[in-house]
Order: sequence, then structure tokens, then C-alpha cells
Amino acid sequence: MTDTLRHPPAPRPVTGSAVRFEKIRHRFGATTVIDTLDLTIEGGELVALLGPSGCGKSTLLRILAGLQPQTGGTVTIGGEPVDGLSPRQRGVGIVFQNYALFPHMRVLANVAYGLEANGMKRAAAERRAMTMLERVRMDAFATRHPRELSGGQQQRVALARTLAVEPRILLLDEPFAALDKSLRLDMQIEIRRLQRELNITTIMVTHDQEEAMSMADRVAVLHQGRLEQFAAPTDLYDRPATPFVAGFVGTANLLAARLVVRGEQLAARIGEHGWLALARPACDPGVRAGLARLDAAAQRDVGIPVLLAVRPEQWEARDAASAPDASDERLTATVQLVLPLGPTLLTEASLGDALPIKLTAPRGAGGACRAGDRIVLRIRPDATIRIFAAPAAG
Repeated sequence: MTDTLRHPPAPRPVTGSAVRFEKIRHRFGATTVIDTLDLTIEGGELVALLGPSGCGKSTLLRILAGLQPQTGGTVTIGGEPVDGLSPRQRGVGIVFQNYALFPHMRVLANVAYGLEANGMKRAAAERRAMTMLERVRMDAFATRHPRELSGGQQQRVALARTLAVEPRILLLDEPFAALDKSLRLDMQIEIRRLQRELNITTIMVTHDQEEAMSMADRVAVLHQGRLEQFAAPTDLYDRPATPFVAGFVGTANLLAARLVVRGEQLAARIGEHGWLALARPACDPGVRAGLARLDAAAQRDVGIPVLLAVRPEQWEARDAASAPDASDERLTATVQLVLPLGPTLLTEASLGDALPIKLTAPRGAGGACRAGDRIVLRIRPDATIRIFAAPAAG
């Protein structure tokens, strides 16, 4: 049995603690970094904070850890406010981007350090440390120094050191930034395995959308200190809540348009470039009927300026010379560039002189385009198109 920790006041940490940020605000001088943010993370979830540099994600992590007091709002862990507690009292463990291992200590001593600092006797701390090294598959390296380890091995040691003190919350700050692609994938799998095995609430900061989308149960997308959307990865991609999310998560063609009814069809006028058939206004938005599906809200927006968010794979392209001249839905573009990306072909085309369009298709599917070709674009019948209100002028 391990020795009782001597530093009050928190009881022995438990896994699966929920985290709640309520009306969090933070300013650095005159600059607002986080603007009245509300976010609830369920116990045992792995949540990614995703966004561009300067969006507030690392600041939010530091506020949760107690390393940075917020300007306003409340943080709770397991239903209890922690705003007045020190980092040690909160039961939060952090794995930093640079791992922060002590270079003069061997691996076992690095992992045992936090336990001994909390009052555990050395023998008990080393037993606990070895157990954690076994868990991250690094027990064979216990007598080595950090300089004798690869980047991935150092990260495993840093993870073992953090988990050894049994934190309620695990925080990962850009944990894979220093690793090459193959090691990054291995560590993503390893951290996900441990997180599920321990049922520990984990919050990861990253600017890498693929990393966030592949690992997290839910992703919180931040932009300019605000929470744009908090949802499962597939929901972020298929049902982005804002134009920013549509453009930041994956790739989207954001097209300024005006919705109109032409005959019995809802269509989009793309400036002077042509028409794009969308759906029948009288139909249920889930009915395919050979046309794109729309949100019900889109049917209320007829006549107003909008933004269409079309994913590259949602386009259907045909050679303009062989396509019928259907003027009510003919959107013609010129191919600028074709790039093979493994099993996929990425095509960049342009509407007129200045409006680029990206589309993808499986390589070898037939009908491949070449630079200079004229193509007609339509929306695939099974696509779900997101329509946003156009931003206000000025």
C-alpha cells in the first residue's frame, strides 16, 4: 500500500471528473484573450481544444491548471470550484510540449520525483513509478537518462510521471509537436489507449485538426477567444455551425450566393458565374430526389445573400463540351491544377478570373481533368450543403 500524501487539502484523486468553465474571461492588458466562454467536459472524455494561434486555447489550459488566474468566471472540477486552489491542490497533471524531464536524473527517478515531492517514501515511490513505466511500456529503460531516449520514449516517460501522481485531469499541451509523423501516430494510439484504460478526463491543446479529429471524443473549436462550436468530430465536419468552422475543420469552398426559386427548384446564383441547383423548396430537406439536401433553415432564406459551404468531395464535375447546356444550373469553371494525393485527385478550378474552387475525386475513377479543361460543376445528389447568412457589409 502506498504512503498517504502529506500535502492537504485535496483527498485522493479519482478518475472521470467532469470539468466546467463558466463565463470565463481573460485579458492581457487591453487585449481580450478569452471572451465569456462556457464549456462543460464530461468525466472520462478526451476533448481537444482546437484553433489557430492566439485563439485562447493554451490560456484556457493554464487557467484550468491553476497556472494563470482568469480575469473572470468560474472553473469547477468534479462539481467543486477550484479557483482558489493551487495547481497541486487541483489534482491536474500536465504533459508539456518539451516534456520537461530532469536531464541529470534517470528515468525511474524522473517518474518518482512527483511522488516523493508529495511526501511518499522513496521505496514506495519507486515501486509506483516502475508500475507506471510498465504501463507505458518503458520499464526496460528505467536506468537510462533522458538524453539516451528518442523523442517518443521521452514523451512516454513524461506521461508516466504525470499519471503516477493519479491526477483527476490530464492536460496535454501540443503533445505531438516535436515528433515526426510515424512517432506521432504511435503516441496518439498509446495516449488514447491509456486514457480509455484509466478513464481519466483528458484535455488536449492542438492546432492540428487531423490530430484533434482522430483522437478526441469531442472537439471545442476556438476563434478569437470565443467558442465557435463544441461537438463530435463528424458533426464538426458534416454540420459546421459557422463559416469559420467550415473553413478551419477540413476544407470548404465558401461561395457568396443568393438563393432564389427557379421553377420548382431552389437554386443559388453565384455572382455572374452561373446557377447551381440545390433542392426543391416544397420537399422535406432530407429527401434526396437527385438533388442536394439542405437544412430546413435554408428554405427560409430565399432571396437573401448567403454563403454556401461546399466540401471538395461534394462536387460532381463533367466535361463542359459534353454536358448539356442547362442554363438554370450550369456553373462552368476552368481547371488550373490537378494534384494526385495517394488514392485521391485534388483539382483546383476557377470561376472566372478570381474565384478558386477545390474538388476531389477518387483516382482512377475515370474522367480525370487536365489543366485548361472547361468543366461543369454540380452538387452531388447525396451531399448535405451548409448555408450561412452572409456577413454584414462593412
